[in-house]
Amino acid sequence: MKLTIAKEQLLTGLQAVQNVVGSRTTLPILSNVLLRASDGKLHLTATDLDVTICCSVTATVVTEGAVTLPVKKLFGIVRELVVADIEMEVDEKSVASLRAGASFFKINGLGPDEYPPVQPFKQSRAVTLPQEKLKVMLRRTSFAVSTDETRYVLNGIFFSLKEHKVTLVATDGRRLALADEEVDIPAESQGEFIVPTKAITELNRLLSAGTVEIKYSENQVGFTLTPATEGGLGVYIISKLVDGNYPNYRQVIPQEALERVTIPREELLQSLRRAEIMTSDKSNSVKLSFGRNQLGITANTPEVGEARESIPVTYKGKEMAIAFNPGYLMDPLKALELDEVYIELIDELSPGVVKCNESFLYVIMPMRMS
Repeated sequence: MKLTIAKEQLLTGLQAVQNVVGSRTTLPILSNVLLRASDGKLHLTATDLDVTICCSVTATVVTEGAVTLPVKKLFGIVRELVVADIEMEVDEKSVASLRAGASFFKINGLGPDEYPPVQPFKQSRAVTLPQEKLKVMLRRTSFAVSTDETRYVLNGIFFSLKEHKVTLVATDGRRLALADEEVDIPAESQGEFIVPTKAITELNRLLSAGTVEIKYSENQVGFTLTPATEGGLGVYIISKLVDGNYPNYRQVIPQEALERVTIPREELLQSLRRAEIMTSDKSNSVKLSFGRNQLGITANTPEVGEARESIPVTYKGKEMAIAFNPGYLMDPLKALELDEVYIELIDELSPGVVKCNESFLYVIMPMRMS
């Protein structure tokens, strides 16, 4: 295998795939990236056996071939080079020679035959939507994914492709985030599945402009990211699905709110940030007191101190106070970019709901007030 490639092209390709490779792996070949040179392209693949990422970058291919090289070492070398072009040559023992100006490196690789193959999809249930829309939906839900490994079905985002909507749901049992988007879904492509956290993290990082095709089968999902401009980086992410049934999330969404309050999003976020300073690990709650045209925000921790402030709001209902974990209440406010949010309440003990003028909903359990 022999080729010449622009440093920026190789760097872009390695940046796209390298995060999926773990630092500790039982199989040495899983620390490597598979490089395959053909048809004027260098194809890169990295996997941890659960998530696989593939992409292609432009190269001048002299001799076609394939090799696997340690991805972190290769990335470290390429990043530090100061020359625009790199020459790469691989011998029959899978040793790669890299030349760039006055720099020369030899990297010991492994043969490509041992590398885990990409599993093809047997049936094509697929839906396509703009990358920007999926990125917004992921930003509005991924913070609520559970990290408790004993409830593994919650360690990912639930995707529902039904009724001409793509719906994303994440919950950790104490709060739930839901975002949806109207998309034309063919009848044969309707279904539901859970995408694990690692794949979501990589997807979030790689989505930009263009389209994304979501393809899924019984046990895996594929995301094909097609760039908006010619010459942009196309990426293919394949992941195993989380095995199990997602809980019925619709049961926890309150049906009828007694009070609905419009609040400036940024002002509420800043107030909560300040109030959170006066909480502790043991007493991590902030009280919201709704009175006539005023929202009071209080944090009171005996061993730390007290914080109080108020925000003018339009409120004519009965006086009500409810306590929330401030971090949980700030998460959706950080993920939204709108000027106003609505908080819907029933009473002090029922879940609160955060909504906005877009397809987003967030349910948060209240905390016991001392």
